[in-house]
Amino acid sequence: MLVLSACSSTPRVPVTDGTGERIARDAAKLIGTPYRYGGDEPSRGFDCSGLVHYTHEGQGLDVPRTAAAQSRAAKPVQIDALVPGDLIFFRIAAREVDHVGIYAGNGRFIHAPRSGNVVSFAYLDDPYYRRHLTGAGRFWVAVARP
Repeated sequence: MLVLSACSSTPRVPVTDGTGERIARDAAKLIGTPYRYGGDEPSRGFDCSGLVHYTHEGQGLDVPRTAAAQSRAAKPVQIDALVPGDLIFFRIAAREVDHVGIYAGNGRFIHAPRSGNVVSFAYLDDPYYRRHLTGAGRFWVAVARP
């Protein structure tokens, strides 16, 4: 979230305990793992929300299991204030959020896209994902620098 100083319009960069970075790093280690509907562990494969659930669980965070429930429960984050470990939510083929990815930095996110694919990087500036983007959120704590 952007926090503005009373005498400056420059957004402050969040300071974290490293949880978000660890979530993004752990997700990156899973690149190449096969997609599997309902999958939530490396040996079985992942669907998008299972990847989020697994990486957050590894940091001691309890998150809902579906993309829609994750989007409802996450603390909202502005797209222009994303940091690694934040979640990116999409509406691809449903009225509610039905896809989620983990922001990795530099406009990239990690996700389990669909059957026949593997966990991989994608880009927020890809016209397909930009069109379906609905918001972002996080389950870990970030605070503004003093």
